[in-house]
Amino acid sequence: MHRQRKAAGAAKADRRPERRPEYIAAVRYHDGKRDLFRVRNADDIADARAMVLAELGNVRSVMIAASHRAPR
Repeated sequence: MHRQRKAAGAAKADRRPERRPEYIAAVRYHDGKRDLFRVRNADDIADARAMVLAELGNVRSVMIAASHRAPR
């Protein structure tokens, strides 16, 4: 007898990696200027904060929040 094949759609769904969360960082500098940054590839919110501080250095304040962007 012949073997049955899995549906192509089911095989692709099993191989797709889980999306990592994306964060948004609001940064205020000592001179009063401010910026928004998108943080990708962070493991969690603490890692996202550490990434922003490592990249920018001495800032007055940083606020990190989970981004609720629609998946692409």
